[in-house]
Amino acid sequence: MNRRMFSRALAGLPLAQAALALEPARPHRAITGGLATFTHTGKEEQPFLGTPEGELAVHTGRGYIDHMWFGGSFPNYTDLRVRVYVDREQIPSIDMKLGMAAGVGFADPAAPWGTQFSGITGAPSGIYLNYRIPFSKYLRVTAELPPGVKRDTLFWWIIRGLENNPVQVAGFELPERARLRLHKLEDFAVQPLDEFDLYRIPGAGLIFQVAMAAKSTNFEFMEAQMRAYMGGAKEPQFLSSGLEDYFLGTYYFNRGVYHLPPAGLTHKDPKDHSFSAYRYHDADPIVFSAGIRLACRCGEKRGDKVFGGAGNPQPTTYTTYTWAYEW
Repeated sequence: MNRRMFSRALAGLPLAQAALALEPARPHRAITGGLATFTHTGKEEQPFLGTPEGELAVHTGRGYIDHMWFGGSFPNYTDLRVRVYVDREQIPSIDMKLGMAAGVGFADPAAPWGTQFSGITGAPSGIYLNYRIPFSKYLRVTAELPPGVKRDTLFWWIIRGLENNPVQVAGFELPERARLRLHKLEDFAVQPLDEFDLYRIPGAGLIFQVAMAAKSTNFEFMEAQMRAYMGGAKEPQFLSSGLEDYFLGTYYFNRGVYHLPPAGLTHKDPKDHSFSAYRYHDADPIVFSAGIRLACRCGEKRGDKVFGGAGNPQPTTYTTYTWAYEW
């Protein structure tokens, strides 16, 4: 059974067949084969003058965002907060800081780099995200400046998407009701060998991306194995043999920063034992039909053995972003 057929069986409902009327001239559209591209842009604008949460795009119809890019120059740019409100929800299902959204923690300035899904091309901006964010009726995108930045700051942006087309992710054609949601832990303190949840829901879906930034007093927290508890299972599937291994590194990321299509190390500082990294599950999707608990541990122990050079992981503070399509 191929992935498309599997996704149909998994969802249990017909896939999206949107055929909504097109909007008038604004925003601009290029129509090909019944599909409609929409784009909202801002050039040297001041969207924050009237309100801290500046409005960047409002769109009606059915479709998905597939590209966002942000420009400008101001302090703490990676802390720019972008919110995506889908179908008139009051609390945004996506509320992100741009740096962590691209998998970058600790305001690491490394650039240019890029993958199919995210990257940073300039200093301090040029951050882009090519995440498909579905909506069925209405879409609103806003941004809020980092604390202390003047509200008359100039800002540039591009938000683009496609109407009337089923959403395809990781080789699957997703159910019409699928929505991309962001689940976060921020500055979450964990004691040695404790297990903690990055993501937990009872339904069906697909994990798309995981980003993590962590800091401790040694690197032995990286002995942790990422694990997934499927469908209420008491025993996990181990997704990695170590934390750096999950992000496709090795030996505590001994070769330093890298930016590859499936995974990257975006920051490492041996002085304060910090790192940040991203992992896309496009080629190896994590699909679940009866709930999932995605978990990590602060270090690792098996039997009486505590892993690591000294076997002494220390308290660690984590920020994690887990992006998942849910239906």
